[in-house]
Amino acid sequence: MPYYLFQWKYKDEAIHAMAATPQDRAVELRKAVQGFEGRLHQFFYAFGEYDGLSIVEFPSNEKCAACSTTLNGAGTNASFRTTVLLTGEEMKAAMKEAGTVNSGYSSPLDYIGYSSHG
Repeated sequence: MPYYLFQWKYKDEAIHAMAATPQDRAVELRKAVQGFEGRLHQFFYAFGEYDGLSIVEFPSNEKCAACSTTLNGAGTNASFRTTVLLTGEEMKAAMKEAGTVNSGYSSPLDYIGYSSHG
C-alpha cells in the first residue's frame, strides 16, 4: 500500500481547545485513517511551520484523498498538506526506468548549451 505524509497546522481555536481539554489526537487521527482502510504508522507534534505530522498508509490515492478531505472539512486546521511517499525500492525502480526510457524530453537548459548542474 502507498505511504503518505500528512502535515498540519492547527487553527488557534483548536490549540486553545486542546490546552483547555488535553486529548490524544493520535487516537482520533487513527479512527479517521482506519475509516478509509488505512493505517497510521507514526504521529508526531512538531515545532516550526507545522504543528504535527504523521506517516500513514492507504490502499489507494482515492482512499487517502477521501481521508484528507474529511480531515480538512473538520475545520480544525489552518493548513493541511498531503505528500505521497516512495519507498527506497520504489524510487530505485523509478530511477532504473528513467535511465532506460528515451522520452525525447529537452530541458530548457539544452537550448543554451548548459550541460552541468554544478
